[in-house]
Amino acid sequence: MDPDYKALLEKQQYRICGEHAAVKLCHWAKESITGRRNCYKQDFYGITSHRCLQMTPAINECSHMCSFCWRVQEHDYEVTDWMEPAEMLDCLIERQRDLITGYKGDPRVTPDLFEEASNPNQVAVSLAGEPITYPYLSDFFKECHKRGMTTFLVTNGTYPERLEALDELPCQLYVTVAAPDKETYRKVCRPKIDNGWEQIMKTLDLMPSLDTRTVIRHTLVDGLNLYDVEGYAKLDKRGNPDLIEPKGYVFVGGSRQRLSMSNMPSFDKIREFSSDLGELMDMEILKEKADSRVILLGTPGIDTDVRRINAHRFKK
Repeated sequence: MDPDYKALLEKQQYRICGEHAAVKLCHWAKESITGRRNCYKQDFYGITSHRCLQMTPAINECSHMCSFCWRVQEHDYEVTDWMEPAEMLDCLIERQRDLITGYKGDPRVTPDLFEEASNPNQVAVSLAGEPITYPYLSDFFKECHKRGMTTFLVTNGTYPERLEALDELPCQLYVTVAAPDKETYRKVCRPKIDNGWEQIMKTLDLMPSLDTRTVIRHTLVDGLNLYDVEGYAKLDKRGNPDLIEPKGYVFVGGSRQRLSMSNMPSFDKIREFSSDLGELMDMEILKEKADSRVILLGTPGIDTDVRRINAHRFKK
């Protein structure tokens, strides 16, 4: 890792493990530990926001340079010495504990809340880079599940062969589909590979065979990809996910260099899109969170609690 890049990440409150893994304290984890608000994933899926470890095992590369991405871009590099899963997880938890140290003296934070936050039980494998490129991802999920931790994996869908090769799947798999067609995909996701769209189609075809909870996320940017709901529905039917998350773009981080406030869709627009998509998918709006500009679509009566539906994965 380039020292200047590492210094930039640390200035942005990332904490690094080895040369490729990183953790950062989520805004919603901070809100939750102080007893104010929680992440939409707590409302949707039953996880606990201040016990969530937001991390990446592969900050070193991504096949996309999405216009809406808030992360630092254009710093790809090769990794020759990958950390082992247990060592990496231990390191990331310790770095997260370093990040929350200051909350111990905050009068809003009870001792119980601080203790819970010091011992995360949910791992969001996303943050930056494309996490599925970490070569020991299956073993990492096994390690997390052995410790009783739920796992979410967010992938951009351009590595179907790596996804298919996983012999341990996350408790919940997110695939981001940020365009209804190939031309829009090239403009919005700005792929660094020639066959990105075709790879995503392979991932969608693979999704129905995966024995885990699957979610397609549509990150929607006003003026760029918030149109053609029929096109999105065609792709969603191909992937046949358990759930769909239409989510509005938020004007934060590095995306502010490429987009403007006007690209943030109103929650009303997200809700209208979701309602139309739900009709086409025979799904309904199950839950919504206006402050995160996100809707959850699914079939009526579906259980969305990730810990309950994955209880069999955890060490007894």
